[in-house]
Amino acid sequence: MESLLRFRGREITDQDAVFIRALIARHPGASRYLLSKKLCEAWDWRQQNGALRDMVCRSLMLSLHRAGHIELPPPRFKVRNPLTHRAKQARPQVDQSPVQTSLKALGPLEMRQVRRTDDEPMFNGLIEAHHYLGYTQPVGEHLKFVVRAGSRPLACLALSSAPRHLGPRDRYIGWSACARRANIRYLAYNSRFLILPWVRVPHLASHILGRLAREISSHWERVYGHPVYLLETFVDPERFRGTCYRAANWQYVGQTTGRGHNDHTNRPNRPLKDIYVYALTKRFRVSLQAAA
Repeated sequence: MESLLRFRGREITDQDAVFIRALIARHPGASRYLLSKKLCEAWDWRQQNGALRDMVCRSLMLSLHRAGHIELPPPRFKVRNPLTHRAKQARPQVDQSPVQTSLKALGPLEMRQVRRTDDEPMFNGLIEAHHYLGYTQPVGEHLKFVVRAGSRPLACLALSSAPRHLGPRDRYIGWSACARRANIRYLAYNSRFLILPWVRVPHLASHILGRLAREISSHWERVYGHPVYLLETFVDPERFRGTCYRAANWQYVGQTTGRGHNDHTNRPNRPLKDIYVYALTKRFRVSLQAAA
């Protein structure tokens, strides 16, 4: 049985291509969207939360179409890519009077997950306006948090799916390529962490990171149907020293190569970043090293 390609950990064979061609023939008027859903149902290809992996399936079918293994119907309409045609995030109107006090004087803090809530535009706008990287729409699994004291926002955090290949992290975990493909979903990448610029509260950042470590896995399991065992983040050493991560007991494991995930030159083309990780369970290696 000939293998045509490997896609998201699944080996696609010539027999699979025959099945997909027959599926297309049985539904001559179906759109690419509908065909991807039917293929997901036929293969029972689902996310951890039970939802069909139709977007991944659509990408697979397009890859097979471009390679000449199947013939898809013409697209019904052209979808605008939100990553390349995203509207600029509006600057939210929030109280910007200085907050200069002790952590204890702030009182109880609320850390609320705001993705798909009325507060998500505020989160996006604060990141766009005040984080040095600006706002970028995450892909894959992701959550967004706003930390408040009373009604006032103090900080924002974003977490998303972890990069698939990261040498220092992979060596720290000690997993095989097979285990990494099976278990990468159990890692979460802290892609943005913003203390709003008018907030000056000693130890607030490390306190928030400690709170995140205690709560993130339950949030992830509630939304995506599986836990998280390890957190990771990048720190630009030209701008920051990673002090709050170190204070919150995150571990430095090495640096990125500076090449990015689509590199074809094997030469650095972006700044090197320090990599920090935080284990959420003592037996994280056992869980992550387990092969599918």
